[in-house]
Parts: sequence; structure tokens; C-alpha cells
Amino acid sequence: MWPSGRLHLPAADDAAAVCAVKAVWATQGDRGRLGGSDPAETLADIAWEAAASAKRGGDWIEFSFDEAGDPKWSDAATAFYVAIGPFVREGTVHINGGDGSRWSYTYADGRIAQQGWNGWDASVEPFGEPQDPPVEPREPDGVARPLVKVLIGLAIIIGAALFLTKVR
Repeated sequence: MWPSGRLHLPAADDAAAVCAVKAVWATQGDRGRLGGSDPAETLADIAWEAAASAKRGGDWIEFSFDEAGDPKWSDAATAFYVAIGPFVREGTVHINGGDGSRWSYTYADGRIAQQGWNGWDASVEPFGEPQDPPVEPREPDGVARPLVKVLIGLAIIIGAALFLTKVR
């Protein structure tokens, strides 16, 4: 996973955002993720669970690839990005999945919206129902490409010949 982006989440709201994330994780039943209750813990401290590295600069948090860990997407990662939503004023986090999938979370005034198809749970909204992956058109390859060009050329020649016979 390769997350990147910046979120405007005031430093004064950091502790509340950590509590919100941990509350959601508690509902997922994984107590190991909760660790101890450290009031000094920040979002940057727990971002590794969101398959990211996070650095705070004033009221902004910048997300990037977690070079120290082994970033893997999970429901805990989705929960992290959803739970911080009410505290984020604005910003976007882009996710590039190891399988080529790409999606992002855009925040505005405490709301979150997902753009793109999440390669982890196949949803187009956080914790949404699985959807078929998007199908991107590909160009013909190998022998097909020259054959398509020849067929298009023939169609143009035949069309021009028919047009000329009708005009005369």
C-alpha cells in the first residue's frame, strides 16, 4: 500500500481523533490493536495500522508510505480513515494498492467521501458492498493491433469507393 496526501486536522483535535479510531477498532474485536491507554499517543503513532506513515506539521498531517513497517490494507486501515473524518476540515489521502487498485478519501467539513474502487474490500464507499472492479479498455496487442489497422483501412477504402459510385 502506498498512501499519500495531506489532511487539515487541527492538533487540538488529535487526541479525540485517536480515541475515535480506537473506539472503532474496539468494535472490530481486535484488542491487540488497542494497546495501552496513553494520553500522549497521536495519530502519527498509530498510523502504521492504516498502512501509512504520518507526520504532523502544525494543523496538518501528511501521510506517506510506511517504510519502517510492512504496510498492508485491512478493515482496521479503513476504520482509521473513516473514524478521523469528523475531525478533518479538508484534504485528500490517495491510496495505491499493491494490486494496481487506486482510490482516495476526500474530507470536507467533517465528512468523508471515497473516490475509486478499494482493492481490499472491493467497495466504492468505506465499508460498502463489494463491487465488480472497473474494467479499463486495453489496446489490442500482438497480431491483433496490425489486423485492426488493416481492417480500419479496408473499411475506409470500401466506404470511399461506395460513396464515389453513388456520387457519379
